[in-house]
Amino acid sequence: MSDTIERIKCLIIGSGPAGYTAAIYAARADLKPVMYTGMEPGGQLTTTTEVDNFPGYPDGVDGPTMMVQLQQQAERFGTQVRIGMVTAVDFSDEVGGIHKITVDNDTQLEAETVIISTGATAKYLGLPSEQRLRGGGVSACAVCDGFFYKGQDVAIVGGGDTAAEEATYLANICNKVTMLVRKDHMKASKAMQHRVTSTKNIDLRYNTEIDEVLGDTVVEGLRMVNNETGEKETIAITGLFIAIGHKPNTEIFKGQIDMDETGYIITKGKSTKTNKPGVFASGDVQDKEYRQAVTAAGTGCMAALDAERYLVSIESEVTA
Repeated sequence: MSDTIERIKCLIIGSGPAGYTAAIYAARADLKPVMYTGMEPGGQLTTTTEVDNFPGYPDGVDGPTMMVQLQQQAERFGTQVRIGMVTAVDFSDEVGGIHKITVDNDTQLEAETVIISTGATAKYLGLPSEQRLRGGGVSACAVCDGFFYKGQDVAIVGGGDTAAEEATYLANICNKVTMLVRKDHMKASKAMQHRVTSTKNIDLRYNTEIDEVLGDTVVEGLRMVNNETGEKETIAITGLFIAIGHKPNTEIFKGQIDMDETGYIITKGKSTKTNKPGVFASGDVQDKEYRQAVTAAGTGCMAALDAERYLVSIESEVTA
């Protein structure tokens, strides 16, 4: 059976900044990495029109272009980039054990090391107008895109710590921030609530939801509705930020590796090591704090180095 199953030294699952950076480092270390892109090749950045905060791009770059360039760099060093979805895993508990991988519910693979870089998916409201204007003023990352709305009027949806933090961030650079909270209270910590309520240019609206995002190709306004009275109101804005959380793409790994209560993979200390020997996690799949392309790339580098050192340690034990 083993004669018919491909054996891979370093398998990378996911193709965002973390995955491609891991691929670059792994390929340069002669680990002959194979990457499976997943359902969204390039990850979340492929839905981002402008990336202005990644080092090395003084004039900025659009997300899809950046991901193509990362892929080209990874392939230049010998990474095999394959279109496909990892649909099942069976991770070994033993040091030096072989991990079994299923791709597209059909193809069986074996891997000596696995780097998980499947990322996280931002939660959206699901409104047709919201989805239509993603990339045209609708964003799920204020830190990423807030700069483009400097001095303008924007709105943000959410009532947790992330929403509160992003609202105050936007308030520092935007003219006015309208904050929509669905319930009659915020879920954010008392300290974060106080920060919001004490910021003069944040207009906090409780019991308020979006009825429709207005604009043909870019966001021009917002029609809000009070979910208690049914009263609707329209305001002019140029940017809408959705801050209702992210969902890590870890469904297929449940029961295989340790995760926190929200599904983020737990890594050991400052490393990318999971609880399974030879399995590493990088990027947003294990980072719910920063969620930036540059931090994802950094952990991708770490994962490749951790995988290389793991393989070296196993080889040392065999030859000892």
